[in-house]
Parts: sequence; structure tokens; C-alpha cells
Amino acid sequence: MAENFPLSESERVFEDLVRVAHADGPIEALELADRYAHVLGLVRITAHLVDLQQRVLVPLLSGPELDVDTTLAGEAYRFEAMRLVEGENGLELWLPLMGGADRMGVLHVVTESLDRPTLHRCRTLAALLSLIINSQRVHNDGYLRRVRKHNVDLRTEMLRAFLPQRSVGTGQGVSTAVLEPAYAVGGDAFDHSITRDVLHATILDAMGHDLASGLTAAVAMAGVRDARRSGAGLTQLTGNVGNALSEWLPERFCTGVFSTLDLAGGVFSWVNCGHPAPLLIRRQELIGGALDRTAEPPLGLGLEENHNYTLHQLQLEPGDQILLYTDGVVEARGPDGEMFGLERFVEFIIRATAGDERAPETLRRLIQDIRGYQEGHFTDDATIMLIQWRPDTRFHGGGSGTPET
Repeated sequence: MAENFPLSESERVFEDLVRVAHADGPIEALELADRYAHVLGLVRITAHLVDLQQRVLVPLLSGPELDVDTTLAGEAYRFEAMRLVEGENGLELWLPLMGGADRMGVLHVVTESLDRPTLHRCRTLAALLSLIINSQRVHNDGYLRRVRKHNVDLRTEMLRAFLPQRSVGTGQGVSTAVLEPAYAVGGDAFDHSITRDVLHATILDAMGHDLASGLTAAVAMAGVRDARRSGAGLTQLTGNVGNALSEWLPERFCTGVFSTLDLAGGVFSWVNCGHPAPLLIRRQELIGGALDRTAEPPLGLGLEENHNYTLHQLQLEPGDQILLYTDGVVEARGPDGEMFGLERFVEFIIRATAGDERAPETLRRLIQDIRGYQEGHFTDDATIMLIQWRPDTRFHGGGSGTPET
């Protein structure tokens, strides 16, 4: 016969919080989390999620929006680390909310005093809320409505339903990506995932800027995932995408790079189908032509049957970075008509690496720089994916959501 153990108030509220996280919506979970915080002796907690363009932190319950680039909350988000300041109602902590390697937002905690046990409770609460938010944010409109500052069109809604989170990673490597225009994507897309010790990364650029181009990218992404989840190698995966496009959208095509990174050994493998060649940055220097190979034809032209795709491989060194991008990045034009260009693009990455900036933050700032260069007017989609192999460096993102002090 099971024994009945008396529970403390904090244990009872914790159980309620876990139950509500599974059974109810995000608002109910956050309201109960605030009650749990009071039981733990904290004055107040507030969760903020970053908006679609990573420019502001939006409160999930109430309060002002906070700028990512100019506030202490934004600093906690940018550096994925706790920040502490003395406020009017006590000590204020800002802790990052992480979905694995992906930055979701920050948790604001107000407490009258801060000792080691209280700090431990704050970190644990941030980790718990990270798990709750990460489990619901993709399919729960309560979150999606808050992180969107504008409405999106139909093609963008379709594509965003397929896009993964911005960053994935382990202790040995990370892949992170950004895409603009955030609210009017045409045919660009990216996908990345980790299977055991292999990082899979794909970038796509579909022909056109209409609903059919978004559908082309969506079908291509479905072809990638179907093949990958069936255990296909890169050449078979590439053929699978081409066959899907030829069968379902015979008048459409797309370019793309399909790649894997062996996180244990550092071998980068890829197939390039009519896309700009990947770039290799090593020891803060672009290794010109390191990944230039004869490209395969774009996919969807009906050439897939009996076509043998060429697999290319390169042994990376620890710290190497691979850049995948669409032509809308380097062909972005300023008011005077001058293109953003490859040199400016690569130099931005190299400067950030020299400052030991983390890859997700580098791409966030870079895509904002490109947006500013064009004065916010994108004439073409711009997508950037940065893959970094760092087997000798401790991974900071983590799956626990525990912030670094």
C-alpha cells in the first residue's frame, strides 16, 4: 500500500506548476510560476520572449517591451548570462531562457536579498520555465502572437510553419541561422538538426517570390526531413528533394546546399545544387576557395533520374566556421546602389569571432546590419547559416537553460 507523504507548500505548488504546464496554456503556467516564486521567497518574476527579428523582449504577461541592444535584459539575452542590478524593490536578476542552444528570451526576478540558495532557486526556476516555454512555443498561438510585431502573409505563414528553431547545438558544435525579411519571406529556408553526433544543415533558395516559391521551399524541406529521418545519406537525400519537386511542382526549382558535420571527428560533407559555395573561416581568416567545387544543377529541373550527385568532404580544424548564405545577403543594395558584398559580409563574421562573440549573437547583429544597409527594404530574401565546430570548447547554451554567471 502506497504511503502518503506530507508535502510542503512549495512542493505542492511545484506539482501544480508541472501539471498546468502539460494541461493548460502558457498564461496559466506563468501565473502559477509567479505564485511558486512567492512561495520561494521571491518578490516577482516576469518572463520575456524575444520578437521574431530579435530586436525587443516582449513580456508574456504584462510590462513594457525592452530593447535587446540597449537594456540590461537585452545584455542577458545577448551574452546568454545572468545580469544583476540593485533596483527600487530589491535586487533584480535577468536570466536567459534557453531552448537547448536557442535563445528564447529572459526571466526577470526581483528578490529582497540574494544568497547562494536563492540564486540556485532562481536558476532552477529559469530552467523549468525554459522547458515549459520551449515545449509549447512552436504550436501555441499565445506565444506566437506575442513575438510577432506585424502580420505575415500566407507564403510566410506556410514557410514559418516548417522552419526549425534558430539554433541547435551540443558541446561540440552549433548551427545557427537568421532569415529576412522576417514578415514577408519569399522562397528562402533553412533546416538543421542533430542525430547522435552528426549535425545536419540545409539552406534553400526557391525560384520566385510568390506563394508557389514558398510552397517549393516547403516541399524541399519536407523532402530533406523525410530522407534524413529514414537514414538516407546526403546524395540520396539530395535526390529525394529533387524527385519531390519534379513530381509535385514540375514548373518550379530551387538551389541549395545539403550538409552534415561529424561532431566527433570534424568532417564536413556537402552537396551543392546550383547554390553559392559555402565559405570556410579558419583562425579569423577566410580560406579562399576552400569549399569551391563544381555545383550540381538546381533541383526540380527533371534531371534527378539516374543522376549521381557528388559528395564533397573536408576535414575541419577545431574552431572552424562554415558560412552558408543566399544571394540576397551579398547582393543587398544600399541607397546608392552599392552591394553589401562578400568582403563586408565575411569581415563582419571575422571581427565578431575575434571578439569571442557567440555565433547566434553574431548573426543577429549581422542581419540587422544588412537590414540597416538597405534601410529596411529587402528586394530579395537574405538567409545566413553559421556552423561552428568547437570540440575543445565548453558549450554555453546547454539543454538545462542554466545561465552562466
